[in-house]
Amino acid sequence: MLNQLFWIVPICSVIALLFAWFFFKGMMKESEGNETMKRIAGHVRKGAMAYLRQQYKIVGLVFLVLCLFFAWMAYGPGLQNGWVWFAFLTGGFFSGLAGFIGMKTATYASARTANAASRSMNDGLKVAFRSGAVMGLVVVGLALLDISLWWLVLDCFVEEASATHKAVMITTTMLTFGMGASTQALFARVGGGIFTKAADVGADLVGKVEAGIPEDDPRNPATIADNVGDNVGDVAGMGADLYESYCGSVLATAALGAAAFITVPELQFNAILAPMLIAAFGVILSLLGIFMVKTKEGASQLQLLRALDRGINTSSVLIVAASFLVIHLLGLSYWICGSVITGLLTGIVIGKATEYYTSHAYKPTQDIAKSSETGPATVIIKGIGTGMISTAIPVITIVVGIILAYLFAAQFDMTDMSMGLYGVGIAAVGMLSTLGITLATDAYGPIADNAGGNAEMSELGAEVRQRTDALDALGNTTAATGKGFAIGSAALTGLALLASYIEEIKIGLIRLGHTTLEVGGKVVDTASAGLKDMMTYYDVNLMNPKVLAGVFIGSMMAFLFCGLTMNAVGRAAQKMVNEVRRQFREIKGIMEGKAEPDYARCVEISTRGAQREMIFPSLLAIIIPIIVGLIFGVAGVMGLLAGGLGSGFVLAVFMANSGGAWDNAKKYVEEGHLGGKGSECHKATVIGDTVGDPFKDTSGPSLNILIKLMSMVAIVMAGVTCMFSLL
Repeated sequence: MLNQLFWIVPICSVIALLFAWFFFKGMMKESEGNETMKRIAGHVRKGAMAYLRQQYKIVGLVFLVLCLFFAWMAYGPGLQNGWVWFAFLTGGFFSGLAGFIGMKTATYASARTANAASRSMNDGLKVAFRSGAVMGLVVVGLALLDISLWWLVLDCFVEEASATHKAVMITTTMLTFGMGASTQALFARVGGGIFTKAADVGADLVGKVEAGIPEDDPRNPATIADNVGDNVGDVAGMGADLYESYCGSVLATAALGAAAFITVPELQFNAILAPMLIAAFGVILSLLGIFMVKTKEGASQLQLLRALDRGINTSSVLIVAASFLVIHLLGLSYWICGSVITGLLTGIVIGKATEYYTSHAYKPTQDIAKSSETGPATVIIKGIGTGMISTAIPVITIVVGIILAYLFAAQFDMTDMSMGLYGVGIAAVGMLSTLGITLATDAYGPIADNAGGNAEMSELGAEVRQRTDALDALGNTTAATGKGFAIGSAALTGLALLASYIEEIKIGLIRLGHTTLEVGGKVVDTASAGLKDMMTYYDVNLMNPKVLAGVFIGSMMAFLFCGLTMNAVGRAAQKMVNEVRRQFREIKGIMEGKAEPDYARCVEISTRGAQREMIFPSLLAIIIPIIVGLIFGVAGVMGLLAGGLGSGFVLAVFMANSGGAWDNAKKYVEEGHLGGKGSECHKATVIGDTVGDPFKDTSGPSLNILIKLMSMVAIVMAGVTCMFSLL
């Protein structure tokens, strides 16, 4: 089944990992600065690693239970493929590994970035960005390596009556690898998000607002926990998040390609290989873009943004040409290139819209800052309103993107559902094809933030802090843009996974002995049944109360999940606030700089809060699709996934953009506008930022994982849903 082009995929994955190692070694050659800078970086590194060890223990127990359950399903009643439990385990392992490597790099890079910024803005940007590139390249490198290795293994061991059905079986089995990645990513995002925002809110409310001391002041007991949180939430959590987004888009599209070309055996493997090859070429072009990012001394926010855009846009333009080459080499229709271009343009538009609504170089965020003249209430009202308005462009863009990607792949034949949905899947691959550089711009943000904290605590010169503040403000915007990419890709991938779910249902029916189906008065071979046949067989339409029940539950899940994670941050932040107040009150000499705060105690509070609070919301995302399937069957699950996809996407955009805008409104004031640091306007924007913190770094970014994890769980549990349902 293999052809020679397949080997490009593992080769490009190895190239990505080699360059990640090259950038890591280059960063490590930089100096960490003076002894104070080294000591602070050591505190952060130690806290981050201690948190991850504790998190991996809890996640490991969850994975053990789920692996045993999947093994029982496979070897007991025979409801599952025997490879599923192992694929699930490896997906989680590589997702966690990507986050761990990225976080380890970030903890070593922050002090080095601050020290480099003491020389020039460009040096600071170069160290921070290339350290972020380690994360981007590790994610794409590990993902493509794991996907290609899994294909080789399953191609050797899976036995089916025909090569076409074997391809369908392999690709749907590989989707369960994606469930492992999604499960690990959700725990990492939720746990890391709770940790970092509990510390951040506590540090801001007591330090900035009550005590009136600067951000990252060494006198603030929560400042080390805040810097640790940037790494465990915004780096390790984000890396695991985008690893599963990347894998999910490639695997879902491969499964749809296997199904769409099942009647064209000579092109079926080529359709499976296409998303892998486009992603592989994206690795090389991301590297080219990374080397193009540089700036000049004294650059403005717009100039810094353009420096990053230059790398991203170059990679994006070249991936279009690479896609035409891939499609030509594989002998597929050139119309599919239209879907790839659509995905790229959709991602760019969403990114630009996010940049406009969250960067303080533009009017929406500046207006939020100006609303601080009448107090924190108007800051919050203005931020919520701006966030709601900001959903319009991404939603319209995704709608246009879905329709165009569908039409291009189906050659403007709306009835060709299989090819149309394959186009939607490959549009998601196009959007994420240059993830190596887009994730670098995202991971760069928390590194720059930590560099600023290190510079403040080490009492470096005002010029250094000015440079790190500029890099940090840029990081807030790039992080928001990165979240926009992740959320946008989740919408496209979620739709592709809906179609993949139906393919897995067909396999589940065959495994249970249902080799034929009666559809509309005619008998259809199950293996050859189309998507429309399956929709008719299970009565999936909006007049079916089971579908409507699923839609309502899916919509509710997005809000319930956000509510649980927001409250979790609130409870953990309350404990942090009380602890910081206690230390200010009981440890004499903190405010005079004569006594060192108990940083470890604050790290411990955030760690315990995150570990305890992350379990219930994360398990809920796994349990609800199973319960809905057992009660309402396939129709109910389809409604659940559609409802979760629609409401989750819009809510995620709103929360990410509101939070990003509040954060940068604070930065706008801190740069000297509206009275600058310490003014009443500054205090009002700090309050807005504390509200936005769980919006943009906990609940919002977790929603795109929720969307895909519910789909992945439904796919893995398809056999159970086929056998059991009450209604």
